[in-house]
Amino acid sequence: MDKIAVVILNWNGSAMLRSFLPSVVGGSKGEGIQVYVADNGSTDNSLSVLREQFPSVRVLELHRNYGFAEGYNMALRQVEARYAVLLNSDVEVVPGWLTPLYTYMESHPDVAACQPKIKDWKRKDRFEYAGAGGGFIDRYGYPFCRGRIFGEVETDTGQYDRETEVFWVSGAAMFIRLADYRDVGGLDGRFFAHMEEIDLCWRLKARGRRLVYVPSSVVWHVGGATLKKENPHKTYLNFRNNLLMLYKNLPTGELRKVMAARLLFDYVAIANFLFHAQFADAHAVLRARRDYNRLRKTYRADRTDNLKKATCPIPTGRMPICLLWQYYIKKAKHFPQLMTSQ
Repeated sequence: MDKIAVVILNWNGSAMLRSFLPSVVGGSKGEGIQVYVADNGSTDNSLSVLREQFPSVRVLELHRNYGFAEGYNMALRQVEARYAVLLNSDVEVVPGWLTPLYTYMESHPDVAACQPKIKDWKRKDRFEYAGAGGGFIDRYGYPFCRGRIFGEVETDTGQYDRETEVFWVSGAAMFIRLADYRDVGGLDGRFFAHMEEIDLCWRLKARGRRLVYVPSSVVWHVGGATLKKENPHKTYLNFRNNLLMLYKNLPTGELRKVMAARLLFDYVAIANFLFHAQFADAHAVLRARRDYNRLRKTYRADRTDNLKKATCPIPTGRMPICLLWQYYIKKAKHFPQLMTSQ
């Protein structure tokens, strides 16, 4: 059994493999460490690139594109290791990057998963959108990070250099106990992509497991390599999956109030997209709400199971704030301002 399995999910990403896999292979050496690439049915030359240029990497062929969530579920069923690292294909690492994460996890058995500091590959002094300095969530389901609130991304000046318990760790570089991953059912494959790691983390946190940001490990992430920020399909997945995540995990006493507020907020988002002539995004939010209403009944069993197993109904890191109000009305653009303007 491996000590650490670094698992990269790939779909038609041969250029990314050539650019970033050398750093992962070179930076992840050590006894019991194995790098895997799970290929989601690529139709480019990814497999030949892996065979010819990266013979030490173990390839898991999945034959078709299962998406991020189910792709990882299928890959991790084929891996036996104490820890798994879910690592995006567009992440650059340095030698020894795994050591602080492994050391922390070994000395904190109550922690299910952790993440490194995630910085922007294009602007090395800045945090990166997808994870930054560890993730939190507001009472209405809007995620944010230390170092990133909505589109406002901070320069890293060492302001988030302390280990901190968080609500969610990024799927771009998630170091997780494989036993914990399997115990809560892994990622929700029905999400396909987006919000799936936050949903997983919510289940872990609700069952009493801790999640931590470990800044002594640093990686650099390109971000947006699969779906660009302005892609309407990404808008659709984010809104739909966020609603499904809330339905799956919110305590009964909160569900009705939160969903009523979200109905209002989502229609404000639609109006904003229309005002800016982003018609495809407005339609994406409408479709997301429609499909949430259609799919909700298929998640009833998941909701029942999650609430039954929850030992911590309001996990650490779920903030009792309205992020929209803090950001747009109180102009709290950075995490410290957000905390002091409550």
